Amino acid sequence: MAATFGYTLQDWQHRYQQDPQCISALLAAHLDALDQQDNAWLYVATPAQLQAQIEHLLASYVRNPAALPLFGVPFAVKDNIDVAGWPTSAACPAFTYTAEADAFVVAQLKAAGAVVIGKTNLDQYATGLVGTRSPFGAVSNTFNPEYVSGGSSSGSASVLARGLVGFSLGTDTAGSGRVPAGFNNIVGLKPTKGWFSASGVVPACRLNDTISVFALTVEDAFAVATAAGGYDAGDAYSRSNPCTAPASFKAQPDFAIPASPEFFGDKQAEAAWLSALEQLQAGGATLHPIDFSVFHQLAEQLYYGPWVAERTVAVGEMINRPEEMDPVVYGIVSSGLKYTAVEAYQAEYLRAELTRQIQQTLAQFDALVVPTSPTIHTLEEMKQEPVRYNSQFGTYTNFTNLADLSALALPGPFRADGLPAGITLIAPAWQDRALAGFGIQWQQQMALTLGATGKAQPSQYTAFPVSADHVRVAVVGAHLTGMPLNFQLTTRDAVLVEETQTASNYRLFALLDGPIKKPGLLRGDRGAAITVELWDIPLARFGEFVAEIPAPLGIGSLTLADGRVVKGFICEPAVLSQALEITEFGGWRNWLASQGSK
Repeated sequence: MAATFGYTLQDWQHRYQQDPQCISALLAAHLDALDQQDNAWLYVATPAQLQAQIEHLLASYVRNPAALPLFGVPFAVKDNIDVAGWPTSAACPAFTYTAEADAFVVAQLKAAGAVVIGKTNLDQYATGLVGTRSPFGAVSNTFNPEYVSGGSSSGSASVLARGLVGFSLGTDTAGSGRVPAGFNNIVGLKPTKGWFSASGVVPACRLNDTISVFALTVEDAFAVATAAGGYDAGDAYSRSNPCTAPASFKAQPDFAIPASPEFFGDKQAEAAWLSALEQLQAGGATLHPIDFSVFHQLAEQLYYGPWVAERTVAVGEMINRPEEMDPVVYGIVSSGLKYTAVEAYQAEYLRAELTRQIQQTLAQFDALVVPTSPTIHTLEEMKQEPVRYNSQFGTYTNFTNLADLSALALPGPFRADGLPAGITLIAPAWQDRALAGFGIQWQQQMALTLGATGKAQPSQYTAFPVSADHVRVAVVGAHLTGMPLNFQLTTRDAVLVEETQTASNYRLFALLDGPIKKPGLLRGDRGAAITVELWDIPLARFGEFVAEIPAPLGIGSLTLADGRVVKGFICEPAVLSQALEITEFGGWRNWLASQGSK
């Protein structure tokens, strides 16, 4: 086993910071330690292919290390995603071609310094949640080889869980980036549709496909997602982030959960779920049981109706070569031929109606929490009931992309038999950052070992980077928590970050005209540190917020006690001669308290 197996991004970064010149030797040794007979791999880089990727990286890293946040990190790519010069098979030998260019996401990750070390096994044409529907063999669970790994991104989950790569790419249409995460004690980030380009991806259901990320930590998964995502004009379904979503959940979030969850008689899965709920509550969350029938109804549409015809489209002319396809996969994709265009439109109308109901429900909560899968089965059991058991695995995943939701699969309390049983958080589109923020806290709270590596959680986490999609605003008076104008922040999905202080050269005044007392803040040569609250407001809502601020107040740049510069309230100096100076109180609340009010 290579010393680098089980490395997180932080581990890789630390190693290269010590000696960036070691990249060629380190990755060559890492590659040499991989077992090429391991059926989780369909293709492993040759030494020449490895060197071709890294030969230009060192010079770029020496010039500007910050420009290559993934410098020298080896990653795996599910074999329905193109890597230039490498075969793409979608686990169908007859379909295999050599990719002329990198998929958009692969190119993004290479540009960030990451290195493709291999391509991985999958359920053929990404059709399945099991990891058994491949002519290259079933991929086993990393904790017990008698059980399934989950699919369709089986190989990518397996090599990541064992620490053979720093991260891996899967795809997710019905749950393929989440179920394998739950079965292997790893993180599965299912991004908002359109955040990751699908250019260079063999489609499964193009309207509902997205590339997904597997990682040992949420921190790693979100860092990779940040590097991989971005608008692609070449992908008709690529989207730009509208910058309207909250930056994080509340400190004590409200989570919806299924009122009567289904576990198909699996008492161990149910017990693990109940343990997870206890942990969520211990971390400060409030749980709200909801009627889950509309979610189930939408989930059923993906395979038991005209939507399956998307899979028929995806396989193209291979539909005429059933002898060269997995028989279960062929049975599924061929069923799409029986539906009419009329039925397809009817199915879309139903999807829209159910989606609207789901989104109205979720708007009441920070997120929905579900078991990643309600049960798990052995490889032998899957042979007996390949369709029914697969459907069970998708109980809490199939509806997500149909309803345009974001999702994050997290390791959770283990089953009594030693198998993983994760949870998944689901939220509206573009709330990926908020999900990740909670996920980091959850991993710290649970303190589980990483994947199947046996390694402990990192002793230190890097600070979650300030979001470029939000504006951090310091408020000092009527917009503080509990104050009369705080609603102008909360109704725009702004989230409280912390209470802190300004630098020590600010003076605070009370403007007493009008129905609501307002503060005026003035920077000068003297003054004091003034207590403020920092709020993150979605970038797209910031202009609305500023437009409501009346003269003589405005928004400018404010320096905090620790040197950070944020946006904050300022005041026209001319009016302060008529205002009451209250600097000595050190903050608005203290002054109000002195006046006998709050």
